[in-house]
Formats: sequence, structure tokens, C-alpha cells
Amino acid sequence: MTPISDRTRLIASATRRGQGRRPVNPPVERASTMLSDDPAKMQDATDGPIYGLDGTGAARELRALLAQLEGAAEAFLVPSGLAAVTVPLTALLRPGDAVLTTDAVYGPTRRFLTRHMAARGITARFHPADASNDTILNALTPDTRVLLIEAPGSLTFDMADVPALAAACRGRGVLTVMDNTWAAGLAFRPLAHGVDVSVQALTKYVGGHSDLLMGGIAACDPAVIRAIAHTIEDTGWHVSPDDAWLALRGVRTLPLRYEAQARSALSVARWLKARPEVADVLYPPLPGSIGHDLWRRDFNGAASLMGVVMKGGDTAAAHTFMRALSLFGMGYSWGGFESLITYETPQLAYREQTPDLPGQLLRLHIGLEDPTDLTADLEAGFEAWRAQQDSNLQPPA
Repeated sequence: MTPISDRTRLIASATRRGQGRRPVNPPVERASTMLSDDPAKMQDATDGPIYGLDGTGAARELRALLAQLEGAAEAFLVPSGLAAVTVPLTALLRPGDAVLTTDAVYGPTRRFLTRHMAARGITARFHPADASNDTILNALTPDTRVLLIEAPGSLTFDMADVPALAAACRGRGVLTVMDNTWAAGLAFRPLAHGVDVSVQALTKYVGGHSDLLMGGIAACDPAVIRAIAHTIEDTGWHVSPDDAWLALRGVRTLPLRYEAQARSALSVARWLKARPEVADVLYPPLPGSIGHDLWRRDFNGAASLMGVVMKGGDTAAAHTFMRALSLFGMGYSWGGFESLITYETPQLAYREQTPDLPGQLLRLHIGLEDPTDLTADLEAGFEAWRAQQDSNLQPPA
């Protein structure tokens, strides 16, 4: 059969023939107890799920699609994007091991490493967010078991040479886990570049409608798959059938939404880059941005999430900017249909090395609204920012 695109692949399973008359989408099956006709088959998983924790039709279909998308031998579902990160780390690390990751790592992941894992005898080390390959590899020690990669990194969108890091780690017996939420399994496929485990928050682009929490884990190596499967089984992680159904619905349109939002994001990023109030736009697909060359070499698409570094300002100015907007929601998460804005300067203080930015850091997620309307909304924010800055320059009466 001629190879098909992701757009086709994510829909084709819904229309495959040979199953008789049926709905396009599998029904939602809410079940804890699964019945058998034969006592000899009650524990035979080849006869279907044995218990509700094994997942019903929508979850099984979603897992199969994610495995195809990621180029994986197996994909797993867990109840959140954070769990997608913590489950492989729990599965692969033992007391006395160390994990190395970027100083820009997602905040809740850092908390898990420094609180939960540290209490269990596992050491977390952090390399500079903008570290070179040599710096990262030199930070590996004999007890390093896992390199946890983010590309781009959280908040400052630092890029990494993932293929080179994966190859070097494999040669040293170090496993690699990559948080691939930004690329959504579409714009970059970690497993094809030598990474051992690819994880993503399905909450974001796969769900696409800001109405569910879920994570996905994909891997190829049988030993790694077995360790992850055992961890999920032993900890009792489960995804509800309703959420699995919603995520399955979302993944069918993922490529179209992802591409459309990326086009709008690049348009908004170019507009922002030209603003006199903006010091920098942290968005690897934007020509001239730090990490653009790596993005262009390895990625074939882009998320619609970016950082905006203002010229100067303070917390009050950032809040003033945000309050002046009417189309950008003020809320955490991203990947949904709606545009969002958050103020991120305070989160940078959790890093071991605080980035030297010339001003306040805002994070924008560009949704499916018309980008012309979004830039008009941002113009109102800049007007409020300037007014607030001008008032700070006025001498006291």
C-alpha cells in the first residue's frame, strides 16, 4: 500500500471495512466489571479486557493511533500529562540512580524530581537550559540512568540537538525520555531519532478543546515497554472511557488544527518581533530566533506556543498588559482552540540559573481565532503597557 499522510492515517482506522454496520466512532463503554462466557478464559487477555482498568474500546483505539503516530511498538494512556513524564521515570529509575535534565524543565516535573524522587534515593541534576551537547554529555556521571529532554524547553524555548544526544546516550548506556508535547507527535518523532521514550500531554493538542486531562507514553524497546506497563499496572493508573473518547475525537483533526494554529502563531510572532516594546520573541520557527537552525533541521511543523520578552517593565506592567486584552484568556495550559496568555517571570526563579532577560516574560498560546483580531487585541495590551510605563516616569506631584 502507498504510504499515507498523518492526516489520512488518523482517520483511516475509523472507516476500515470488514466490521459490519457500526458507528464511525466507537461507543463509550463505561465498565468496571467485564464478563466472560467461559471460566477458562476469564484471565485470558487475548479474549478482551479482563477488568475496566485494562481499557475499553475507545482507549484501545486511541492507544493504537498514538503508537502509529509516534512510530512506536506500544503506547500507553495515563490520567495527565504530568503522569506521562512521571510514569517512565518511576519505571526506569531505582534508588542510587540519577536523572539529568534541563534547568528549564516543566515546573511540576522539577517538583516531582526534587521532592518525590529525591525522597526515594534518586538524584536529579540540571544542566543549563542553553547548554551545548558537550556540556550536557559532560554532565553525565556513572550513576546517570536517564537523560530527560525537552525541546523546546519550557518557558524560554531552548532547543536541543536531540538526535546527537540520543545517539551519545545510547552509546553510554543512558536511557533517554523526551517530553514531546510541543511537537504533539506530529512535528517531531523522538523514537525515529533514537530516543527511548516519547511522552506528551494529550491534554494539549490531541484533546484540542480544553476539556480533558490525559497523557501518552510511547516506546519501542521491549524491556522499556515492559517496565512502563508494569508500573502502570502496579500503580493502578486508568483513563476514563469518556476522556478516551474525547481524545480519540480530538486526534482525528489534530493535523489540521496544529497546522492552522502554527500558521497563525508565526504571523503573530513576526508582528510581535517588530514591536518597539518587545525585546525578543522566543519561538524557534521564527527566523533569527535562537534554536531556529535546529528546529528547521529536525522539525516539520510547530506548536503555537511562544515566549515574549518585553523591554523592561515590572509585575504591575505585565498585569496591566494582560488585563487590557479581551480575546486572550488568562489561564494555564495550551494546545486548545483558544488563545491564552500567562505571566512567567516569577517561575524563572525556580531555576538554578535564572535567565538574564532584559524585561518581563509573557507566554502566548495562539488559538484558532483570526490572527488579525489577535494582533489588534495585543495592540490594546501594548497601549496599556505604554501608558503604565509613562505613568511610572512622571515625577511625583
